This record gives sequence, structure tokens and C-alpha cells, in this order.
Amino acid sequence: MSTTARAQKAPDTRGPVRKLLTSFGFQILAALVLGVAAGLIGRQLGATAENPNGLSATLDTIGSSYVTLLRAAVVPLIFTAIVASISNLRRVQNAARLAGQTILWFAITAFIAVIIGIGLGLVIQPGNRAGEGLETGDPYTVGTWWNFLLGLIPQNFLGLTVSTSPGAVDGTFSSSVGFNILQVIVVAAVVGIAALKAGKKAEPFLVFTESLLKVIQRVLWWIIRIAPIGTFGLIGSAVIKYGWEKLAALGWFAAAIYIGLALVLFVVYPILVRTHGLSIKQYFSGVWPAVQLAFVSRSSIGTLPLTERVTERNLGVPRSYASFAVPLGATTKMDGCAAIYPAIAAIFVAQFFGIELNFVQYLLIVIVSVVGSAATAGTTGAVVMLTLTLSTLGLPLEGVGLLLAIDPILDMGRTAVNVAGQALIPTIVAKREGILNEDLYNAPREGLPFADDSGDDDAPEADASSDKEPVAAR
Repeated sequence: MSTTARAQKAPDTRGPVRKLLTSFGFQILAALVLGVAAGLIGRQLGATAENPNGLSATLDTIGSSYVTLLRAAVVPLIFTAIVASISNLRRVQNAARLAGQTILWFAITAFIAVIIGIGLGLVIQPGNRAGEGLETGDPYTVGTWWNFLLGLIPQNFLGLTVSTSPGAVDGTFSSSVGFNILQVIVVAAVVGIAALKAGKKAEPFLVFTESLLKVIQRVLWWIIRIAPIGTFGLIGSAVIKYGWEKLAALGWFAAAIYIGLALVLFVVYPILVRTHGLSIKQYFSGVWPAVQLAFVSRSSIGTLPLTERVTERNLGVPRSYASFAVPLGATTKMDGCAAIYPAIAAIFVAQFFGIELNFVQYLLIVIVSVVGSAATAGTTGAVVMLTLTLSTLGLPLEGVGLLLAIDPILDMGRTAVNVAGQALIPTIVAKREGILNEDLYNAPREGLPFADDSGDDDAPEADASSDKEPVAAR
């Protein structure tokens, strides 16, 4: 379908009520409200994490099944997205400059976010205000610089790992297959660079990879479509499992995290948008669908197709550049998980155990947050990044166990901020380099961009060099 044909598409004749009910944003919000209500009902019926009932088990199954669907697509999505994004640099003028600017702005915003986190930790002092009865525990994953570096060495082509554990009843052993996301990223980056160096001989491989990426993204769109159902289960299960008691014990810590996230999302990002001569309203209306999905899915990688689409179709970033910058950001750009959270959490642990941090240790927090964000790798949770920070500072790793109880609640906000930043940086860089399609950025939006079932191939290309009239994002 041509751009002209798309522009002449028949007007939407749905009434306002039907528009609202079929709006993905409304469906997500409704699922959040219904999920909280179902969780509260479950708690009233006596359900807890230790003593589930039928309702809590159903909610947990719905939520965990949705997350499992997202995770199933992670490895093929990351591999094809990174290979395709690197290969797409061959189509971009000044590719090295664009890549350098992207990484630089990743670091700048991470630096601002970690400074905010340190400031809030010192002002609010969540560790000194922690509630009584908190128990320490061992983190389920320990991050150290040595382990991080060793983890970069691929053990096999797809970074697959196999673990064997004895059964709880009959003593038989069962095996499970997992993957090391960092190794997948390394393998994909090496393959992508090698394909670029191979030149024309690698064209069939690159074409196949891009086609495979389109197929995987289409499958992910189907998964995204049922996000309201997954949201209902995830939120309801979280309310039953974590309730208000655990949140109250760590109330000041949770407040510090969400204040920091709000400052970055609603103060720092708008300032950056405005200083580059862009509309704050248009930025938020354009990126909000991806932020919503990130909040409920808790996965930057799971949200990647949607983030890339709104960056191209709503924010006007050229596809050739967005297809490089957004996947890169989904694996390394983590202002929430890798900057604000480890900064406040490290200060919390130090205060809780009565340890005074010196200037060098605060400086190390900044360095780890800016440099080590790849350790989070776009998956749910930021415990690896936190243990990496604590081990670098010499703080007790047992403190991680204090925070695991409410980590899913915090992870929702962290991932939302991550994704907002992953769309912001390509927009800023495109604006600075003069390739942003500002007509598309400023176009009126009457709905959500991903509501369109049409394929990506006939999506409007936000290319500043094109003479075509841009189509307003819907």
C-alpha cells in the first residue's frame, strides 16, 4: 500500500464510546483497575503468597503465562534486531557519527539520572527510615565485574544454558534450558559486524535476517494485543503476593525510587525535549503507548517492537536510524534500572547496615551506573545491576534480600522510564543531526499508532530527505 493510499484511507466512523472501548490505552488502564480490584478481593478471601486460593492461582497463571510468551520471543528478537540494526547502518549517512551521538546521549541521561538517585538517597535516607521486621537474604543472582566480563564470552552460538536440579519428591533430576542474554547480544553484534565487513556476499543473509525480524515482530504484535489480559493477571497477582504490608515496611525506599523516576520522566526528559525545540505534549502522546506496555510487561525487550514503531511513526525518527538506536537502547539504555534504582538502593543498604559512604564510593556509583547498564540487558528485574554496584562498593550483598519483596512493584516504574528514554534519545539525536521528520512529530494523533494492523513494510517512512508528504500518526 502506498503512502498516498494510506493518506486517503476512509475516515474512522466509530462513535466516541466505541473508540474508547477499543483503545489499547483504555484497555490497559481498565485492566490495571480490574487487576487491583481482583487482588484486593483475593486478599479479602484470605489469599497470600504462602496460602494461595483459586482466585490467586488463576491470576498468577494468567500473568506468568503472558510473561512466558514475551520471554519466548526474547532470544530470536534480540539476535535478529541487533544484526539488522547494525546492518542498517550501511544505509545511513554519517553512521559512525550517529552511533557516537547515540551512545553519548545514553551516557549523559544516565549520568543525570544517577545524580538524581544519589541526591534522593541522601535527602530521604530510606535506609534509616526502614520499617521494623525486615529480614536480609541472599540475592538470587550475584553480579561482579569479573562475572560480568566472563559472562560476555559466548559458551555457544545462542548463549544457551542448561541446569539440572533434583525433584522435590522422588529425587529424580529434571533439566531446564535458559539463555545468557549478554552472550546473545555479543554473538549478534559480532555477526552483524562480520556481515557488514563481508559486503555484497552477505546481502542474502542480511535480507533473510530482516525478513525473519519482521516475522518475529508480527508474532510479538499478537502477544502485545493480549497485553490487557496479561496486565489483569500480573497486577492482581502482585497485589495478593506483596500486599501493602511489605510495601509499608519499605515505604520510604519505594517513595524515593518513584520520586526519582518521576523526576526523570516528567522533568528531565521534558527539559531535553524543549531545549531541542520540540513539543513536550507531542513527545508524551507519541511515546505513551510504549510506556504503558513497558509498565505492565516489565521488559524493555518485550516492548521493543512497539518502542521502535512509535519512535518511527509518532516521533518522526528515520527508520534506518531508529532500527539501530532503539534495539541498542533496549539492551543498554536503562535510566530506571541501571541509574536511579542502584544509586538509591546502594545508599539504602549502606544506611541500613550503618556504613558511611565516602566520596570515592559515590563516584563509583556514578561510574557503575553509566558504564555497567548493559548488565541489565533489557530483561525484567535489576538485581544483577544492584549486586554489581554493591560488590563494587564493598557493601553487603545480603542487603539485596531486603529489597526483593517489592522489586516487581518498583520494576514497573523503572521499565517505563527505561522505554521512555529509549525513544527519547533517537529523537534528540535525529533532531540535532537534521534528519527528524518534524511534520510527522507534530502531526495530530487521534489514537494509538499500533492499532493499525497493516504491515511494517508500508508504514510511512520518517525520512527527512524524502519529498513525500508525511502522514499524520493515528
